[in-house]
Amino acid sequence: MIAAAGGVIWRPAGDGIEIAVVHRERHDDWSLPKGHVDAGEHPVQTACREVVEETGLAVVAGRRGLTTRYEVDGLPKRVDYWLMRCTGGAFVPNSEADELRWLPPADAATLCSYEPDREVIADAARGDLPREVAVLLVRHGKAGSSDRWEGPDEERPLTAAGEAQARRLAEVLALFGPVSVASATPLRCRQTVAPLAGRIGLAVAERREFGEPEFGGDPQEAYDAVLRALGEPGAEVVCSQGGTIPAVLQALGVHGHGVTGLLPPAAKGSVWALGGRPGALVADYYRDFEADPDARA
Repeated sequence: MIAAAGGVIWRPAGDGIEIAVVHRERHDDWSLPKGHVDAGEHPVQTACREVVEETGLAVVAGRRGLTTRYEVDGLPKRVDYWLMRCTGGAFVPNSEADELRWLPPADAATLCSYEPDREVIADAARGDLPREVAVLLVRHGKAGSSDRWEGPDEERPLTAAGEAQARRLAEVLALFGPVSVASATPLRCRQTVAPLAGRIGLAVAERREFGEPEFGGDPQEAYDAVLRALGEPGAEVVCSQGGTIPAVLQALGVHGHGVTGLLPPAAKGSVWALGGRPGALVADYYRDFEADPDARA
């Protein structure tokens, strides 16, 4: 399996959007920026890296786009896409792309040389789904067994594995351009998002309502807070707990990931990326941000 990832770069234009497509001189084709997943990368990291390398543009990652599958020289290839809002920068011709054009979605699709790219653009142009992420709802990292912890449970810290999860979260969640970082009161929650807050230069705000009831949390208050955040610009990162996250997601209409009727999963160190509003909600579940097993060496 050849693993690749790319970005659908967009910017507001009049009453709609424009999408960036690039010309690759060595292939003499027009396409969306993409490239192979390198060892140690999660595909969203690849997508953002490739966009920067091919276009020079600054972007903020948003919701997942489509995944395309086809064969190259007899080998199966998978390309995962993310929608990305352009936040600045300027294109300079380079070894990957010698021209970039900003076009309305229909024109961008017409210019593209390959049908899979046209399908990805059509998905990005949908008006019934959000393109951006408003809430990144994080379950705290691994903190060991409460039975073996002798102090107050609120002070139970992350294990070495949990600290590694926190460092990985900091690397990847920064790509979504968070404007705030918050946490429930338990130490393990604060520790999970502290590396991210330090990386992007923000303080960790305390949000008691996102804790479990024994820590003063209230799923209804947490749900109300998520609703407010969904209507505000920028992505808010909130670290919560396993007793609160599924309840909030169910109240939003999110069920089991791909299985209707089951509780939404919330593994330790996982992230739900939410955008839109109830009834037109995008909820992407990231079980973890470990490296893609199909990445090239």
